[in-house]
Amino acid sequence: MKKKILIIEDDKDINRTLCLRLQMDDFEVITSHEGYEGFYKATTEQPDLIILDLKLPGLPGEEICKQLRKEEKYAGLPVIMLTAKGTQVDEVIGKVIGASLYMRKPFDMDELLKNISLLLKEK
Repeated sequence: MKKKILIIEDDKDINRTLCLRLQMDDFEVITSHEGYEGFYKATTEQPDLIILDLKLPGLPGEEICKQLRKEEKYAGLPVIMLTAKGTQVDEVIGKVIGASLYMRKPFDMDELLKNISLLLKEK
């Protein structure tokens, strides 16, 4: 059975690139370009992993992650924060609010795929 990945990313080019690449690697992919819709899909689509931008219209990525971590059934859901916010403080905040992994843009696609694979094996 295919693993399902939810991409919550407002940059349409990045979203499309990630979606196509993950589909090529045989993942089922769901996408959202907005925070509230992304949170809704996270709680209704039962993804195996979420790739989450922080700067989103509507509900910011930090809040999505915090809300998911408040509910026990999402506590083990891997969340990769993929963001242009690149300070060490941002990374620490990401970890504190529950990110499984914090990656900065621009990112290396092979590294992202390796990390996805590792996180899905841990799940």
